[in-house]
Amino acid sequence: MCTARRERPESRNNLRVAACALLAYGFLGTVSAEEVVIVVTPAVAPAAPVLTTTELLAQAIAYEHGEGVAKDQRKAAMLYCQAARDGDPEAQFSLGWMFANARGVPRDDTVAASLFALAAAAGHAQASRSLAFVGDDRGPLPECMRPVEDAATIPPGASFEITLDDPDPFVNLPPWKRKIADIVVQLAPRYSVDPRLALAVIAVESNFEASARSIKDARGLMQLIPDTATRFNVRDAYDVKDNVRGGLAYLRWLLAYYRGQVQLAAAAYNAGEKAVDRYRGIPPYAETREYVKRIQRLFRSDVHPYDARIVDPSPIVVEATPRS
Repeated sequence: MCTARRERPESRNNLRVAACALLAYGFLGTVSAEEVVIVVTPAVAPAAPVLTTTELLAQAIAYEHGEGVAKDQRKAAMLYCQAARDGDPEAQFSLGWMFANARGVPRDDTVAASLFALAAAAGHAQASRSLAFVGDDRGPLPECMRPVEDAATIPPGASFEITLDDPDPFVNLPPWKRKIADIVVQLAPRYSVDPRLALAVIAVESNFEASARSIKDARGLMQLIPDTATRFNVRDAYDVKDNVRGGLAYLRWLLAYYRGQVQLAAAAYNAGEKAVDRYRGIPPYAETREYVKRIQRLFRSDVHPYDARIVDPSPIVVEATPRS
């Protein structure tokens, strides 16, 4: 029989059934009269098929628990990560659980917290509860969730660290992300914001998930909290264009307020301009400092053009300006 090797919530029953179905129909092997038996032979097609998110989850569960295949938690983690990259909250939670418990990947509570937060924003109840056990610090998402990735599989030995060193990390987006990027490219010039900076914010904030919602009630692609949405006339934070317009308006304001200093603008987008002004720079919050680093990996410039007419400069910028 196809059985679980550890207790899992009822919400995963359908995925377990899907795993069994894949096994039963020969996707992962063949079936004997009494139980599922996996046969691994060189006759398997040399090129891995492109899997749906459901299929990725089913395979991940099978490898995590050894259901019909040899248990391989590292492979399970990579499969979960591919499904998590596609925005599946169950996969995000499962991968977070593996990071929190050092199953197939090194233990990292900050990465687990980021993954749990993504899943919780999508309404995953167990992920919301799990956040209480990993702390408040957020770490970078695994490399296999990078926004530039559009591969069907992650190669063996792939790192689970973020290393976004590509000249332009947004040139090879999958189709569903490209649709959003096209909207950003269309709207950003109207707000005098470099599209790549806006895309960097979207990638780090929501990984292009228009329905994302954080535990702090930040919503949509650019994760606008209700006050910010109201401030910049956003009626529906889950509407792609409305959210992007609001996020661009906020970025334009922050760039003007900090006179084009990208690090300060990014820090304020994450922690609020009051926190940046209070600490006279990037606040000493682990989450904010990591956020700024991630933005900089995607937008490789310390300065950005700004419209000084938008708002008077921040006091910390005025004080830092040399007097003639």
